[in-house]
Amino acid sequence: MNKDLIDTKDLLQNVSDSIHFFVRDHSPDSWVLLLQILLKFAFFVGIIYLVDFLFKLVINTIFKLFFDKDKYPVLKSIYAARITNSFSHIIALLFGSYALFSIFYRHPKSFTFLERMMGLFIVFVVAGMLYRGMSAFRNFFVIKKDYYKIIALNAVSQTVKIFGIFVSSVVAICVIFGISGSAIVGSLGAITAVLVLVFRDTILGFVTGIHVATSKNLKVGDWIGIPKYNLEGTIVDLNLLTTKIQNFDKTISTIPTYDFLTTEIKNLQVMSESNTRRIKRSIIFNIKSFKFLNLEEVDRLSKINLLRDYLQEMKDEIIEERSHIENSELVINGRQLTNIGVFREYTFNYLRNNKHIDQKGTLIVRQLENTPHGMPLEIYCFTNDSAWVNYEGIMADIFDHLLVASKEFDLEIMQLNKI
Repeated sequence: MNKDLIDTKDLLQNVSDSIHFFVRDHSPDSWVLLLQILLKFAFFVGIIYLVDFLFKLVINTIFKLFFDKDKYPVLKSIYAARITNSFSHIIALLFGSYALFSIFYRHPKSFTFLERMMGLFIVFVVAGMLYRGMSAFRNFFVIKKDYYKIIALNAVSQTVKIFGIFVSSVVAICVIFGISGSAIVGSLGAITAVLVLVFRDTILGFVTGIHVATSKNLKVGDWIGIPKYNLEGTIVDLNLLTTKIQNFDKTISTIPTYDFLTTEIKNLQVMSESNTRRIKRSIIFNIKSFKFLNLEEVDRLSKINLLRDYLQEMKDEIIEERSHIENSELVINGRQLTNIGVFREYTFNYLRNNKHIDQKGTLIVRQLENTPHGMPLEIYCFTNDSAWVNYEGIMADIFDHLLVASKEFDLEIMQLNKI
């Protein structure tokens, strides 16, 4: 192996000498040095490009044999992130560093400059390879559809990228000017407070990304609501600094990611995945329209199928109870049915018999506290279809029916008139 390297080095020196003497013998004296350096540099770049091309061809060909992402997700992730290209670049640059002296040994000043440039390129390629390594991790979890870890990796990778650029810049400066890295790193203590202030959002975003990934509260694609910003939509991107939410009107809202640590977030995705959605809405009735029902009105309402059994049972109980009390002719004495109470029972039975209502979920029809506008009767239940359009249609059908049906019970719905 060492003999092969020596032979290669001798070959490169021979080619360099051939260029050197050819230019000296066939060029004007004033142009000799410049042309020698340019031609040797072109040969040097060509050698690096050729090595890079050959290694890239071989490595990528091998990886393409294992391109099936289901059988070889790790190899697929590495190939998709182009780590193979970075590896080829590093090999080519290392070979260039080895060949540099053999080609430019007759030009020591050019050799020193190019040596530093090669070091600089190696720094950038290694930094790029590390960043592509983070992309490979992300690609792996995309294939595995582990979206919570993707969120954490987004935060980590962007944090690594930002600080990696800073560290790479420090190393690059050290390489270019040939100074000790400890001198630069040692001076960072004086500006630590400034760096923390500058990277405040980055640090908070990093912490938020880790928190979201470990708590598994949110992921890209979730339907969320943020009362603070009056937003409701789907997360389309969640990165280190900002989160993009596509609203239902197709607009895009962008909020700081670190807000997730302190802001109330409603994750509605669970509701969507369970295919149920809550109805919580009230009808406000005029209290003046409330009244007791006499037997004739009870008999009339008994013709309503959803109330027949209930009213017959209640009618028998009331008649039996009133037969044993004094002054039974007065309606207020003893037990009586009211139109609002019977309507509440009708509403409950109507919902119980509605095929669009989830019968396993909570179903309540209740009176709320009286207001200056009247008494609210709240319907609380869940539809068995969470699709927005279908949900709105189901809710509209229910309240259309109840608003009109209330007239059968002589109930008056409050309608506020503008003055």
